[in-house]
Amino acid sequence: MGVEQVAETGELMKQLTSYISEKVMKGKGAAINEDTPLVSSGLIDSFAMIEIFLELQKIAGRKVPASKVQAKDMDTVRSMFAMVEKFGKVKS
Repeated sequence: MGVEQVAETGELMKQLTSYISEKVMKGKGAAINEDTPLVSSGLIDSFAMIEIFLELQKIAGRKVPASKVQAKDMDTVRSMFAMVEKFGKVKS
């Protein structure tokens, strides 16, 4: 991964982190970052995970087969983007 791609991924992670904080958690609870455990800590539930997964695909511009997604892949924003890198197909 080149320097530009790392910077772009960092910006995309910030966008998703802001989305989760503002839209999903609605400003409640602790501040989160790219490495905050979301699922394992109970900050988000399974319904929120679906909403976040859809937003992740939109922000990343990639489609990820739902069959490839595991709860551990959705635990942190960083792990979500690693999953997108591994399984995501560029949307056409």
